[in-house]
Amino acid sequence: MAWLWLLAAGACEIVGVVGFARISHGQRISGVIIAGTAFSAGLACLHVAMTALPMAVAYGVFTGLGALGSTLIGIVFWGDSARPARLVWVAGLVIAVIGLRISM
Repeated sequence: MAWLWLLAAGACEIVGVVGFARISHGQRISGVIIAGTAFSAGLACLHVAMTALPMAVAYGVFTGLGALGSTLIGIVFWGDSARPARLVWVAGLVIAVIGLRISM
């Protein structure tokens, strides 16, 4: 169950970054509301997950999911670079998150 909370925390982290993107694109009020709500919910979910998972694993997965999701959202919706080298590094994040999970 802790892993589901951790996935929810990662999803909230991604939504929070989308809120930051809205702020930087001039949609300040909705961006602040989205970012504040999502980051608060993400930290609450992370807290619940950390009751059963080691801190280093939980936080590593949380930030990895946030980075992965934010990168993919940026590529798909905001035209961020999808150069092969960048995708290789994103794949490295996925491998690291999987490694944290199986090393428990």
